Amino acid sequence: MPKTMKGPALFLAQFAGDDAPFNNLENITKWAAGLGYKGVQIPTFDGRLFDLDKAYESDTYVDEVKGICADAGVEITELSTHLQGQLVAVNPAYDEAFDAFAPEKVHKNPKARQEWAVDQVTKVAKISRKFGLDNSVSFTGSLAFPYLYPWPQRPAGLIEEAFAELARRWKPILDVYEEHGVNVGYEIHPGEDVFDGATFEMFVDALNGHERAQINYDPSHFLLQQLDYLQFIDLYHDRICAYHVKDAEFNPDGRQGVYSGYQGWTERAGRFRSLGDGQVDFSAIFSKLAQYGYDSWAVLEWECCLKSPEQGAAEGAPFIEKHIIELTDKTFDDFASAGVDKEQINRMLGL
Repeated sequence: MPKTMKGPALFLAQFAGDDAPFNNLENITKWAAGLGYKGVQIPTFDGRLFDLDKAYESDTYVDEVKGICADAGVEITELSTHLQGQLVAVNPAYDEAFDAFAPEKVHKNPKARQEWAVDQVTKVAKISRKFGLDNSVSFTGSLAFPYLYPWPQRPAGLIEEAFAELARRWKPILDVYEEHGVNVGYEIHPGEDVFDGATFEMFVDALNGHERAQINYDPSHFLLQQLDYLQFIDLYHDRICAYHVKDAEFNPDGRQGVYSGYQGWTERAGRFRSLGDGQVDFSAIFSKLAQYGYDSWAVLEWECCLKSPEQGAAEGAPFIEKHIIELTDKTFDDFASAGVDKEQINRMLGL
């Protein structure tokens, strides 16, 4: 019997805050369940919701987190290490900005910051297995991205060395994920060295095809690049282990295009939008993923330059639920299993 995609689920990172119901895991999971979400993706970098180091050391804490989610009526879909993954590889141009993602004790110390990030991401392999999760989600980080679309031209070998170094940093981490039977679904995202299909292939090649290097599919980033996000599924469906349901729109004009002229979010040609308010063809995406047997979670990652997060979250659950396709094990005109025997086949062929 074909397996159907799971959902709707909600990535909690964009909603965590200091005020109830967003201030702790118990409150926010009950709020999410009340909106119709069946799963939550937990950011391991927000101490208000999750204590990564405690989860690594304490099975009792892991059981407590499981119990909180079960009592609320939601499953844990994946653990997110987006911010820590970002810090595994940081070009010096981004040092000051990305220090904010790390503890103050490693600020202005790129080596210590990277060591902290590697330790954090590596621990999540074991923690994911404690939760019984097969997938996690993250970023690759960036060494080469400042040299995208360069002038003057890049020195020969710069990109090749950047990806070789990215692989050197990630392979030991991915080997630990292999030991625990957990995938890393990288969100393919501008600002990361892995931002489209070509760069994902370069990364996997540098990793000698490491099977744990997977994809967290997010069509919003592809629409803003004007990449064919449906053909992407055709090309890489065997590596897609997670799915961020996120909308966007691209409205170029005589003043700006893909790069959006350094404008604020509301003035950009490319903008993130709440589900159904943008241009992403979700009916086609859900169909493609169903066609290839994707049976993991559909997780709303909410970002919008106009709509409130509360409204976006409330509208997201029914939107996703409406698009999930319950797979059939027999198409309407499938006569192959109708009991036709060899004698009948021969008669049909005039044999």
